[in-house]
Amino acid sequence: MTRTTALIADDEPLLRERLRGMLARLWPELHLAPDARNGPETLELAAVHCPDIVFLDIHMPGLNGIETARALGRRAHLVFVTAYEQYAVQAFEQGAIDYLVKPVDQARLADTVARLRARKQASVALDTVLDQLAERYAQRAPSPATSWLQWIKASVGNSVRLIPVDQVLFLRADEKYTLVAWTDGEALIRKSIRELSEELDPARFVQTHRSVIVNLGSVREVVRGVNETAELHLKAHPAVLPVSRNYLHHFRQM
Repeated sequence: MTRTTALIADDEPLLRERLRGMLARLWPELHLAPDARNGPETLELAAVHCPDIVFLDIHMPGLNGIETARALGRRAHLVFVTAYEQYAVQAFEQGAIDYLVKPVDQARLADTVARLRARKQASVALDTVLDQLAERYAQRAPSPATSWLQWIKASVGNSVRLIPVDQVLFLRADEKYTLVAWTDGEALIRKSIRELSEELDPARFVQTHRSVIVNLGSVREVVRGVNETAELHLKAHPAVLPVSRNYLHHFRQM
C-alpha cells in the first residue's frame, strides 16, 4: 500500500512541532514531509513531496492559507488550522475541508485523523467552500476607511490610560500580556499580538516577529543580520526589535 504523506504549513515553529508530535502518536505510519513556514514555501514543498494531506494555517505571511489552498487545488486533502473558529466552521462542515482550532486539541485531532484515514477525496466542490471561507476571512478585516483601532486602553498604576494609536512605537508579547510602548511610557495590556495585528492599520503597523509589531513611522534604521533576519533601531526608544525571516519582506525597500 502506498504510504500517506502529510505537510504542515504554519509560521509558528512551536505549533508545527506540537502538531508533528501529536500526529506521530496518533498516526505512526503517516510520513511527514518537511514543514513550510508560509504560503509560497508550502507550494514549493508540495511540488516536491506531493503530499496527500496539507495541514494549512489560515493566517500566514506572503500568501494566506486560503490563497495557498486555491493554488493547491485538488492535489491534497486540506485541513485548515485556525485561531478563528467562528468564521470557519460553517464552511468546513460541508465536508470538503476539515479544520482544527488553535491550540490543537489531541482528541479533536484524533477525530480528524480518523476521517482522513477513512477518505482522502472531498465530496463537495472545493472552489465553493473556498469562496465561502474567503468571504468570511475578508469580513474579519476592519474597514480601512473607518474601523482600524484608534485607541488602546491600558492600566497605568491606579488609572486607566487611553493611548492614541498614533503615539504607539511598538508592541511586544510578554507572557500572557502585551507590552505597549508609546512616546510617553510603557504599559501591559491583556490583548494578544495576534488580535492586535488584525485591528491595527497594516499601512502603518507591521508584524516583524511572532511576538512584535512595530509602527513603521518609529523606525530609524534596519540592520540586516544573518539567515535573512534583521534588527530595527527606533527613533525615540532604546529598544532593538527583531525581524524574523518570515517578515523581512516588509523592510526590503528601506
